[in-house]
Amino acid sequence: MQTLAEIRELLESRGLAPRKKLGQNFLLDHNLIRKLVDAAGVGDGDLVLEVGPGTGALTDELLDRGCAVVACELDAGFAELQRERQAGAVRAGRFLLIEGDCLAGKRGLNPAVTGALAGRPFTLVANLPYGAATPLMLALLCDPTCSGQFVTIQREVADRLLAGPGSKAYGSISVVAQTLAEVERVATLPPECFWPRPDVTSAMVALRPREGHGVADRAGFAAFCQRVFANRRKQLGGVLGGVALPEGVDPTDRAERLDVRTIAGLFRSIGSG
Repeated sequence: MQTLAEIRELLESRGLAPRKKLGQNFLLDHNLIRKLVDAAGVGDGDLVLEVGPGTGALTDELLDRGCAVVACELDAGFAELQRERQAGAVRAGRFLLIEGDCLAGKRGLNPAVTGALAGRPFTLVANLPYGAATPLMLALLCDPTCSGQFVTIQREVADRLLAGPGSKAYGSISVVAQTLAEVERVATLPPECFWPRPDVTSAMVALRPREGHGVADRAGFAAFCQRVFANRRKQLGGVLGGVALPEGVDPTDRAERLDVRTIAGLFRSIGSG
């Protein structure tokens, strides 16, 4: 595992430095890195997607446990660093680096990442750059080949994933996540766990696919949730254009007051409207 002194030396020797705009805050606590991988339960032969590998501390842990890793790194300098550090794993066919944004637009994975995963079941294990967290997690919730997401993210995003109706944090990502997955807060991480220290508290969360959720069109469901929460305080009758609502849902109801099960049932009943 890398110490702070080793990370500093590694970056200084290559003229690299963390870039705040890319959310490059590196997790220093080795026990927390192991805790995240333990929660994921990945090991020999499992395919893992890692986004934002940075200096490679989490990558090392995943490779040490026998995983095959597809990593996506936006920063060219850190991408080159990873190619050098993981040269042996590259030769062994256990590490593949995609240089570029993990997303294509706001809703889909970079085609290069999709191509590298090649339709195989995979697990996301990552210390996610804060700016990419919500759109990436939403995209993977809609991907049936994703076997789970185990990530470090901003605590505010974790709160949104776990929020219930009536709270300010409750929104479309809450409903999509809780319908399609079992969501668990694994740990809360203060800023001093990272270098450089971020301005916010972070959290580790686990999203494990939920069986029997009954949503056949995941992307359609995500779009539906975004639609009904776009004007969260507007009555559903107006948002949905006067379509017939199922029993138990009133046109004067507002999405922010409906529980997850009711919104999922509403989608199954009327679809996109």
